[in-house]
Parts: sequence; structure tokens; C-alpha cells
Amino acid sequence: MKYSKIIIVATLLLFQLGAAQENADVVLNKAFTEAKAGKKNVLLVFHASWCKWCKMMEKNMDLPETKPIFDKRFVTAYVDVQERGDKKSLENPGGQELMNKYKGGNAGLPFWLILNPKGEVLADSFDAKGENLGSPATPEEVATFIAKLGKASKLSNEESQIIEKVFVKK
Repeated sequence: MKYSKIIIVATLLLFQLGAAQENADVVLNKAFTEAKAGKKNVLLVFHASWCKWCKMMEKNMDLPETKPIFDKRFVTAYVDVQERGDKKSLENPGGQELMNKYKGGNAGLPFWLILNPKGEVLADSFDAKGENLGSPATPEEVATFIAKLGKASKLSNEESQIIEKVFVKK
């Protein structure tokens, strides 16, 4: 009986370790490796499970009409930060520090960056006023988002229009 309790506890601990989130640096380095191999840039998105704007951005990027545009040019990597209560375990260790490194610590969520495979920042989610675009939704925000995407990767007029149509909330 004593040994079965030890085995159960050990199994639970191993399961817990296996379920732990990857370190943010590991997530980013995997994205850099994939981006370099595919001659793409990295779209790094900091988000949280409670963030409705994060969910909206991810949904908009994963739609059948937009996903091929993003997949063609970017390796998208998500880092979980700023979780609350019992969801803290969803965070990627080192995620908040990584977000702080890129000056997004107080920006709000989602916060995103476009990096080349060497790790150089090509664009971030700050607008001209220094405010976080997050998940762009107004015509002005979406125009800025498209310009930043285009700065990091050539978008056709048709692709820009598709992104605009999906992201602008009427």
C-alpha cells in the first residue's frame, strides 16, 4: 500500500513537470530556427487566456482567408504572460521578462513584435503615439498594422485588403 502511494505521487509529479509550459526563450529560439529555414520572419505574440482581444487577434489570423497570408511570411509564436490565479501555470517561464525586454511590459495585451531570424526587431505593436495597437480593430489601427506587416514582408494589395476586411470591426 505504501509503495502504491509513492508511485501515484511520483506519477503526478512527473505529469505536472511534463505539462509545464516551455520557457519563453525556447519558444522564441524554435521560431527563429523555423523562420531561418523557411526564409521568413517571426511574429511573436504575447497573450493571455483571459484576454478577449488576444483571442480575437488569434482568430482573425487563423481564418481561412488570412492564415495563408500569415503562414507564407511569418512563423507565429505565442508566449503566455500575465495569467491570473489558477491559470498562472499557463504562463511561459521567462515570458514577462521577454516582453519587458522588448519594452512591452506595460503595453497591455496582446503585444506583438516582428523579428527577423537574427532576432532584430523589424516592427512592434506601438503606433506613432507610442500606444499599443494590440489586436487592431479600427480602420486607423488596421492601416498601421498592415503597414508594419508590409515593412517586414511584402504584402500584395489584395492581401492587404483581405487583412483589412477581416480585422476592421464595423
